[in-house]
Amino acid sequence: MAATDVKELRKEKTRGTDITVCSYPLSIFFIVVNEFCERFSYYGMRAVLVLYFKYFLLWDDDTATSIYHTFVALCYLTPILGAIVADSWLGKFKTIIYLSIVYALGQVTMAVGAIHDITDTNKDGTPDNLTFHIVMSMVGLFLIALGTGGIKPCVAAFGGDQFNDHQENQRRTFFSVFYLCINGGSLLSTIITPILRAQECGIHSKQSCYPLAFGVPAALMVIALVVFIVGSGMYYKAEPQGNIMMDVSKCIGFAVKNRYRHRSSKYPKRQHWMDWAEEKYDKLLIAQIKMVLKVLFLYIPLPMFWTLFDQKGSRWTLQATTMDGHFGSLVIQPDQMQTVNPVLILTLVPIMDSAIYPLIKKCGLNFTPLKRMTVGMFLAALAFICAALVQVEIDKTLPTFPTDSQSQLKLLNMGAQPLKVQLPDHVQMDILSNQASDEYLTFGKEEINVTVESPVGVTRTILLMNNERQTLLLPSNISQEWQLTRDLKTKPQQGNNEIRFINGMSTPVNVSIAGADPTLLEPLFYSNYSRIKNGITTFTLRSESGSCEYSREFGFGSSYTFFIHSTFKFGPSCHESITAVEDIQPNSVHMALQIPQYFFITAGEVMFSVTGLEFSYSQAPSNMKAVLQAGWLLTVAIGNFIVLIVAELAKIPERWAEYVLFASLLIAVCFIFSIMAYFYTYMDPTEIEAQFKKNADDDDDKDDGSLKREMAIKKDSFESDDGKDENKQTEM
Repeated sequence: MAATDVKELRKEKTRGTDITVCSYPLSIFFIVVNEFCERFSYYGMRAVLVLYFKYFLLWDDDTATSIYHTFVALCYLTPILGAIVADSWLGKFKTIIYLSIVYALGQVTMAVGAIHDITDTNKDGTPDNLTFHIVMSMVGLFLIALGTGGIKPCVAAFGGDQFNDHQENQRRTFFSVFYLCINGGSLLSTIITPILRAQECGIHSKQSCYPLAFGVPAALMVIALVVFIVGSGMYYKAEPQGNIMMDVSKCIGFAVKNRYRHRSSKYPKRQHWMDWAEEKYDKLLIAQIKMVLKVLFLYIPLPMFWTLFDQKGSRWTLQATTMDGHFGSLVIQPDQMQTVNPVLILTLVPIMDSAIYPLIKKCGLNFTPLKRMTVGMFLAALAFICAALVQVEIDKTLPTFPTDSQSQLKLLNMGAQPLKVQLPDHVQMDILSNQASDEYLTFGKEEINVTVESPVGVTRTILLMNNERQTLLLPSNISQEWQLTRDLKTKPQQGNNEIRFINGMSTPVNVSIAGADPTLLEPLFYSNYSRIKNGITTFTLRSESGSCEYSREFGFGSSYTFFIHSTFKFGPSCHESITAVEDIQPNSVHMALQIPQYFFITAGEVMFSVTGLEFSYSQAPSNMKAVLQAGWLLTVAIGNFIVLIVAELAKIPERWAEYVLFASLLIAVCFIFSIMAYFYTYMDPTEIEAQFKKNADDDDDKDDGSLKREMAIKKDSFESDDGKDENKQTEM
């Protein structure tokens, strides 16, 4: 055997240093800490990004959402570039170093661009040159997308490289721990970063502290880079194999062209279409390409899983805005329900590895990686069935709003005497003093006649607006002008509440909330809606006669009109002279009902994503591991696009039906994937490559038939005597 081969074998035998901790290479701990800090940096920055767009850069909702999703998509497209650079030129170690520097620069750029004092020349707290901040933000986001996407396919594969061949169990556990770090960083950052953003900071004037919200993730990215560099001397650094992507592309192109040239029936068929490249390219390269193509073919159905999975941050969060978040004394905001996912992952990953999988193995079942992924896809579909059932319950509690050809009307008696009112279609109602009618009445015409029969008979024609909710204010003196207010016709967004005041007194009154400017209410007039969060809110009413404090506890997603009686008097019992009219009832379906769907989607993620990372690494040739990891991440990007395509084409008005549609699509894809997995034969790329190298050394002219037999890992040769397929997977 050649001296170089002996040296290579020794290098393979002890990768990196001989130092181990709990049978794991010490270098692994540097990689794990690096991943935790990097994920904290990424998810922490992303948690406040939309708010930064809307409230700092002053973009509207559509622009902020579009830029946000463009950034996320770019983060999952750039892994292809990182994989090419790592496997072809720089190697995984240098690629991680260089792109982490780019990443950190991007985070620092974002933090600097968020400092409003830089362009706040008049010191009023508002940037005077938004162009500067926009340019800084866009440059920062581009650098972040390039950095985080570029290192995505490299870090996991680089960690897998640190293990020797006899450490397969440790390598498998590493991928689980690696995924735990991702979710640990995600969990902490999505809790901490919004708290930092809510602080006030500034040199001349205090504003929401976006520099701190972006600065802490930037600091964590610098720490991640430093930690990774500190472990440099302990890493096993596999050398890049040259411009492998160019060789692969040329080889595939030649095979296709050569097959087309010899399409006539007089040419003998070959076992695989890539075998048509044998005239020009090395058989080892062809074998490696075959291995990659086999795995990439399996990737085709996978984006559908991510189509469902990524909706927990959009559809499910919107669903939570229509639910009640009170968990005893603890109040959970709608967007905080997403933290259930990383919490469950941190719980389920060790349970799966230490209990569930060993138990399945003891039962004599061969729970192969592809079977795990199939079960994971089914669990994700089950999660959306749960979401559909929850949505059905929510829909039962939602108010019925008017259509384009309808209008809705509620009546408010502002007087101290009860009223008897006659409405179209012989509808009669008695409205008590200082009270409103119980429900909105729906009308299909724009003009209606309203008659107050008692105490004084008065009839007036009311002009309603289609697709609107309105309240008719009936004054104490019924002969005075009747006012018509425009009410909310949608649920308040993000689980907030909308309130307004109506002044029934003959004198003006100031109404204020702590931390906000007071609103002056003219006599017999109403205020605009104000948005308030859940919890207890205290309102202060002031006039020349005195002041009064009125407190009320709010839930989620309600709308109230507070009517100040005409007989209102300031004093300790002033709250008795304020009527709370419930226009939209608060959310009554509890957020706890979302826990089952989060459990199933998380269990599916553990079985699908953790296993997929391990499967991609184990089935990839030595010089194409990062490329296959990039292909895995590309399925995430495609899945996000599918969400937009399906939702746009389907145009399903009922949300529960859309959930059922997505679940049905994933079940269909799950069935297809299970068939593909059944016919897939697991490979040991290292063994195949070693066999080809040995054959090349022993006999360059060995016949093609025997080479193909050595490369192919036939399914029959791995069947056990009792017919079970427990040995279908080759020994890694």
